[in-house]
Amino acid sequence: MRTETIIAEPQLSQLAENLIGSEIIKIGGQLNARIAAGEKIANLTIGDFDPKVFPLPEAYVNEIITAYREGHTNYPQANGMEVLRKEVARHIARKQGLDYNANEVLIASGGRPLIYAAFRAIVDPQDKVIFPIPSWNNNHYTFLNSGVQVAVDTSAANRFLPTADDLRPHLGDASLLAVCSPLNPTGTSFTADQLGAICDLILEENNRRDGRKPLYLLYDQIYSALTLGDTVHVDPVSLRPEMRPYTICIDGVSKAFAATGVRVGWAFGPERIMQRMHSLLGHIGAWAPKPEQIATARLLKQDAVVDDIIAGHNAKIQQRVEALYTGFMAMKAEGFPVDAIPAEGAMYLTVKIDLQGRTLADGTVLNDAEDVTLFLIREAKLGLVPFYAFGADRSSPWFRVSVGVLHMEDVPAIFENLRNALGPLR
Repeated sequence: MRTETIIAEPQLSQLAENLIGSEIIKIGGQLNARIAAGEKIANLTIGDFDPKVFPLPEAYVNEIITAYREGHTNYPQANGMEVLRKEVARHIARKQGLDYNANEVLIASGGRPLIYAAFRAIVDPQDKVIFPIPSWNNNHYTFLNSGVQVAVDTSAANRFLPTADDLRPHLGDASLLAVCSPLNPTGTSFTADQLGAICDLILEENNRRDGRKPLYLLYDQIYSALTLGDTVHVDPVSLRPEMRPYTICIDGVSKAFAATGVRVGWAFGPERIMQRMHSLLGHIGAWAPKPEQIATARLLKQDAVVDDIIAGHNAKIQQRVEALYTGFMAMKAEGFPVDAIPAEGAMYLTVKIDLQGRTLADGTVLNDAEDVTLFLIREAKLGLVPFYAFGADRSSPWFRVSVGVLHMEDVPAIFENLRNALGPLR
């Protein structure tokens, strides 16, 4: 009798073996398979821009081409080209009134490596990292740095933003608090009072530590330029200058200029932390391409052009989130089990589609948010990201809608399909 020998795959590191994949990518894969098979589905999952709707600004394109033609194709400075770091510092001063010099600015290939480097520079193994739920990727960055996750639930009543009261019980022995505003995934933003109260907690905690390792704040403001309506972006250092030694801010071109593929991001904060992050990224080589750095510096010099680009993007985003919000509110008024929270920034709308526990015509029960997500893809031809992809429980009925790829002419069909799918379940 012939027996087959099963050869086990060689074991890798504990980190590699236990790293969790992205739920958003998983959902996107399911959507793409259906779209490739010929289904027409409104894919509002991806936090990116369709270049046909949000093209890379012509002024930026020209500067990038010019930089390549000028031969800026060798290695950049490891901490970012000085001309760009100076322009970023000037940009921060112009937009936020903050006085940072070029040595307090660090450039990398987008926001992700900078967030990773910030975690790496601050978090020791088993250090506690606090972050709100829902939020983007903080669980993964904590795992990559062998930290202990302290995930703090938030509520729709507070627009899914953490309050000082939410965070207070967890600060005592933590090393890092990671927050984002405008927030991915919700499209909501801190007010000055909300963020100021959190800053006061951090300052009180650090005063108690008496020379011990402080609690740092990682403030992801990559969507800071994309504020909607009357919303005003706020930051910790402007509100509480005493926060400066403890605050690392993350920003870049990807969202403000619809330039997600250009890969130019920046961090700014205490010079010593920027130096340590620079050393970490130097070993990884996560540099933004030199031509794009030169082009970004030249673009940022053109204040009026920058302001026009951002205003144009905000107008398109506003138009789309308002159309979707109006549509969901109309459905709610008609008795459908849906709701939405007005968007205040970024490119997202938070919507509620509460179908868990409903039974379909074939007897299938929608037990959790994953079932609802697949139902919406299959029956409503609509792809959304459930909040469990951002750390929430699978019983959460809330979803992220991204408008970066939304064509306005597709909006009526989205709600027609959604009504048809939800109608039998009312």
